[in-house]
Amino acid sequence: DIDGSLYDLFLDPDRQYSCAYFEEDGMSLDDAQIAKKRHIASKLNLSDGMRVLDIGSGWGGLALYLAKTARVDVTGITLSEEQLKIAQERAQAEGLTNAVNFELCDYRDLQGKFDRIVSVGMFEHVGSAHYRRFFESVNNLLADEGVALLHSIGQFDPPTATNPSIAKYIFPGGYIPSLSEVVPAVEHEGLLVTDIEILRLHYAMTLRHWRQRFRAAWHTASDKFGERFCRMWEMYLASSETGFRYQNLMVFQIQLAKS
Repeated sequence: DIDGSLYDLFLDPDRQYSCAYFEEDGMSLDDAQIAKKRHIASKLNLSDGMRVLDIGSGWGGLALYLAKTARVDVTGITLSEEQLKIAQERAQAEGLTNAVNFELCDYRDLQGKFDRIVSVGMFEHVGSAHYRRFFESVNNLLADEGVALLHSIGQFDPPTATNPSIAKYIFPGGYIPSLSEVVPAVEHEGLLVTDIEILRLHYAMTLRHWRQRFRAAWHTASDKFGERFCRMWEMYLASSETGFRYQNLMVFQIQLAKS
């Protein structure tokens, strides 16, 4: 819930705060984020009239994209009042309030059935102790012939603790999972893994774009948040880029089904 104006300094206009998808060399960040949404939509294989759930809907960009590109009804849930307010304003401005509904809701409290479930950039905040509960909820909310798509930062190494600096200053409570923690929880809750895709350099390039944009807006950020914050934020973006480019970080997209 930090002041949303920070994100306007370095994200694309849709405020996609997750890994973009660089289909071609030299793509702009804006085009790569559109490509990411298109890539996810294709894995959901949407049809007219489907009910779609977006767990961790953020500022609403993906939910709005799905509603505009397919004739589906989308419910987006978030725990951020700041993001909820902006998402609802965007749906109103784009005339999509009949197709997209944003709610302040914990996924564990939600009821109903959905033909498709998508979650992008939220799973890193679930915590390994709650993975079974997360996939239990997905299983309960997913229709019998439904499909789910989970997009999350992950690590190639066995489970390890979160970087202390990231945990203290950037994502308190955040945790980066290994696939060895995720897949057993999926299987335990009776879901089927139908596809896994690993993205790595895509996020390194995304972070480089973010850092370049943030540096270009340094004076604006400094005036509002202070020099110390700016140095911390650049360190976060730079160290994260090296994590994806040279170390053990990656992004996984797991497609799930009930049958």
